[in-house]
Amino acid sequence: MTERRKDARRTGKPAGKRPDRQPKRQPNRHKGSSIDDFLKEEGVLEEFQARAIKEVIAWQLAEAMKDRKLSKRRLAVMMRTSRAQIDRVLDPENGNVTIETLRRAAALVGRKVHLELV
Repeated sequence: MTERRKDARRTGKPAGKRPDRQPKRQPNRHKGSSIDDFLKEEGVLEEFQARAIKEVIAWQLAEAMKDRKLSKRRLAVMMRTSRAQIDRVLDPENGNVTIETLRRAAALVGRKVHLELV
């Protein structure tokens, strides 16, 4: 019986390929980089940032509406606008909402909009 087979019997592991003969892997060119670096390299960083901001704002506004027990219809009446406009404000896919509309909606749910250029 060979040494490898004896070792396999002792350890309970099969006597297959030796670990030192595994094929070398290609180095990961993204290892150590951030998701921002990857998105910038792909040319979509700004698009993803804008969408993320809109999603957070829509979520925060919806949560504030729940806390105040405000329906979309009631918020539309208070803002003197249509329910469709409120749907656009709360839709994370729709980025075409004015700052003034967000400010008015935020004020009605007891919040403020804070913008900052960095």
